[in-house]
Amino acid sequence: MLWKNIRRLLFMADAEKVHHAAMKALKISSAYDGFAGGYIKDSRCLWNINFLNPMGLAAGFDKNGECLLAWQRLGFGYVEVGTVTAVAQEGNPKPRLFRLPEELALINRLGFNNQGARQVAQNITLQRKHSSLKIPIGINIGKSKVTPLEKAAADYLISFNLLADLADYVVINVSSPNTPGLRDLQATKALSELLEVICNANQKRKIKKPILLKLAPDLSVEDANACAKVATQFNLSGLVISNTTISRDGIKSAEQFGAGGLSGKPLFTQSTNMLKILHAEHKTKLKFIGVGGITDKSTAKIKLNSGADLLQAYTGFIYGGPGFVRNILKK
Repeated sequence: MLWKNIRRLLFMADAEKVHHAAMKALKISSAYDGFAGGYIKDSRCLWNINFLNPMGLAAGFDKNGECLLAWQRLGFGYVEVGTVTAVAQEGNPKPRLFRLPEELALINRLGFNNQGARQVAQNITLQRKHSSLKIPIGINIGKSKVTPLEKAAADYLISFNLLADLADYVVINVSSPNTPGLRDLQATKALSELLEVICNANQKRKIKKPILLKLAPDLSVEDANACAKVATQFNLSGLVISNTTISRDGIKSAEQFGAGGLSGKPLFTQSTNMLKILHAEHKTKLKFIGVGGITDKSTAKIKLNSGADLLQAYTGFIYGGPGFVRNILKK
């Protein structure tokens, strides 16, 4: 009840301004080493990584890797930084982040606003020095807006080379609706060309990193399966299912906000159905991170029962507040 009252006040202000204010507070919190607490122990081991619990913070919240200890203190078992691009970019014109409170949803068209791979590497290096940091860190990379689609692989490779040493796992994001043409990289030929470049670079490393692929929920079953098959051909470690949706089915309140990716409760069924289908087909070769519409303990359980090995949330955390992870994981 307390959080609902606080949330009501926060929701009177612009969504992105509130986000930046929260990130500043969290960044200050992350500057202090010595308080390890917060995380809830319900460990899962995937890819020889010990995830302290299955509930992670999805990419998009801490784009620049500045608040890692704060997420641990809020109970998250791991965090995914990004999406990070090779070139620093401001993203799309504002306003670009909108709340739909009645639907427990958000619409964003942020456009990979971030400080760029080199600066993010510095941020994470600094955060990694905190001896209290225990949670694994994933890094999600995407294409710079200024890079032509035909040069996407080289662009991703710059980010991969700068960030892989600092990541416990790396996610290739080809599914945001907010960078023009990005979703075209989910086509089999383009995806194969991209993964060949990244996986070849990974094979040359002394310590190879688990690489995952993040897909759009708007793909047809046939196209989603085709992407998963490409992922298995390149021995990827898993899939993140799913990104935001461009669908607005049954959500009249969304029309006023225009283009962008819809996240939160309305995404749950669509993303969970994709997770269930791909898990049934590819569970022997791939692990799955389930994200999209997790709002409470019940929806988290459904994701796990649908094939998710790990979970992530973004919008659910905004609506659920500081106690979100504890409420999800409490026995």
